[in-house]
Amino acid sequence: MHRRNDDLRPATKRGAAGTPPKPGAMLTRRGWLGVAGGAAIFTGLTGLIWFRRTDAGSKTTDTPLTMYAAAGCQCCHAWADHMEANGFRVTKTVLPDVSRTKDALGVPDGLRSCHTAEVAGYVVEGHVPAAILARFLAERNADRGLAAPGMPSGSPGMESTPKAPFDVIAFGADGSSRVYARA
Repeated sequence: MHRRNDDLRPATKRGAAGTPPKPGAMLTRRGWLGVAGGAAIFTGLTGLIWFRRTDAGSKTTDTPLTMYAAAGCQCCHAWADHMEANGFRVTKTVLPDVSRTKDALGVPDGLRSCHTAEVAGYVVEGHVPAAILARFLAERNADRGLAAPGMPSGSPGMESTPKAPFDVIAFGADGSSRVYARA
């Protein structure tokens, strides 16, 4: 049997076939490639998992939202907390009369609720869930905004009441409206 020169190296440097190298032994080129490849795979998978966790949910990326509400309305402030927990950066503006703001922003009378918000050029009326608003913003609709008319039971900010399904309405600048989502 013919042996190559590198097969004649002492086993103390490489380790005998099938046995681990002895302490203090050097890693071979193949060993270094294995370590580097494993590290690259681990880093890539870790990055992929992190990206999917931060991108896959309903959370937005620090989108500014301005909410107009009356001072004593606790559900409005609870809705703002819901929006902040889902990635919106909320600025609260307390007004003595929110109806003037609703008029100025073109919120139809039949779709009104206790608070109004502006985000990315759209109007949000009432207790619209953050996930539905995030989807609406991503779609870049031609609508003027979204509304959850009245104060839907169990909606964000109204969690103290039993949850009941409710419609989220998209409305246009011309006063038209349609059911956008069911929450």
